[in-house]
Amino acid sequence: MKRIYFLFLLASLSVTAFPQEKMLKLTLENVIQMASQNSIDAFRIKNMYRASYWEYRYYKADRLPSLSLSATPIDFNRYRNREYNFQTNQEEYVQREYLNSDFSLSLNQNVALTGGSLFLRSDLGMVRNLGDSQNNSYQSTPISIGYQQSLNGYNALKWEAKIEPLKFEKAKRDLIESRESLSIKAVGKFFNLVDAQIQLNIAENNLASADTLYRLGQGRFQVGTVTQDELLTLELNLLKAKQSLNESKSEVQRTQADLNSFLALDKNTVVDCLIPAEIPEIQVSAGDAIGKALENNPISLEHQQRLLEQDETVAKAKSEAGFNTTVFALYGLDQSSEELSEVYKNPDNSQRFRMGVSVPIVDWGRRKGRYQMAEYNREVVKATIEQARIDFEQQLFQDVIEFNLQAEQVKTAGLADTVARKGYEVTLQRFMIGKVDVVKLNIARNDLETARRSYINAVRRYWNYYYTLRMKTLFDFAEQETLSAEYDKLLEK
Repeated sequence: MKRIYFLFLLASLSVTAFPQEKMLKLTLENVIQMASQNSIDAFRIKNMYRASYWEYRYYKADRLPSLSLSATPIDFNRYRNREYNFQTNQEEYVQREYLNSDFSLSLNQNVALTGGSLFLRSDLGMVRNLGDSQNNSYQSTPISIGYQQSLNGYNALKWEAKIEPLKFEKAKRDLIESRESLSIKAVGKFFNLVDAQIQLNIAENNLASADTLYRLGQGRFQVGTVTQDELLTLELNLLKAKQSLNESKSEVQRTQADLNSFLALDKNTVVDCLIPAEIPEIQVSAGDAIGKALENNPISLEHQQRLLEQDETVAKAKSEAGFNTTVFALYGLDQSSEELSEVYKNPDNSQRFRMGVSVPIVDWGRRKGRYQMAEYNREVVKATIEQARIDFEQQLFQDVIEFNLQAEQVKTAGLADTVARKGYEVTLQRFMIGKVDVVKLNIARNDLETARRSYINAVRRYWNYYYTLRMKTLFDFAEQETLSAEYDKLLEK
């Protein structure tokens, strides 16, 4: 009985100490889909869009009326104040105490057309003296209307109306572009593991082949059909194969851990990558790609935004360089009384008008300098944007050419892989019957490994170009439709 219990305990500890590996077979499409849902990059992309959305909401709300209440329910003050005593004809410090309360309700509206601000306000205040002569005093302004405006020619609200919607539209396109960029990253990590797994498979086959050939060489050396230097070469190949196998296992573990981390998988998950067997038959016109990119890519909106921001900077600098006037006008009704019930009866007029003027007389060219700097900076930005547009179109043109050629490269590399594999099998059989030497066998094996790697690299480059074109044009050439996203769902928590 004790023996059975000991064996059960040992089995339980073994399961605990060595967690079971979870096997997953994933295609490239599976990896891209999982990355778009589970990766930290996807989380960052989604929240960057959410931040842009609320920034746009703030801009929209700033153009709507705002109602606010401000109050100071209790303001108690006890202090000593120097006063003149007419009875003693002397200055003396007298202690004063009062309790103050005030409430204000205001409605504000920014006027986008002029850049000014219109407001309505209602105020009520009370002062209660707490000294020897205790009394209350109330003051009310049932309604007052005012307007404030700068007349320097610069309207910040007008520029916001041009820039902020553009920024939000750019954020939408940035979201889609970032998702396609995430797909490119997923392609890289997927094929990194594919490369490592294929290299491990090659290393295992090489070790098995090298071991068999070395044992065969030992037998032939005994009968004199293999020279000692050929036997030493076979032994060296065996040692190299063992070393290569250990390095390949380490690389598989590293790339597997990297993919697991990227996809938020358990660290004990083992992914078996299924290489895409077919590729879409797509030929892309460079003109169409450039047209779609200029229509959809956020870089075009970014250029527009930068130019508008430079225009705003110039307009602001120009407004500060000359005559500047501000106007403040207020009209209201107010009343004061010692009784709260009387404070809203028969209010009197309350009016205020203020105009401020700022005229530069001598500033040693500071304002003019700021304006000229803004002008020249705008010209530099224009030239930079134009050069960036030319570079973008040239790079996209080159990407289209390489993508169109890559499908043929994949086919050629696949045929080369098949030929190299058959060639190695023939060479191996001929070596087994003594028709070829070790040198030719090594050449055939190297050709096999090279052809296999070339094929995988060709497939990798194809999908990398495929998603690069999608990222730059925000267009799916396979389905012939513009890429989009469910923006509302991204805002759900």
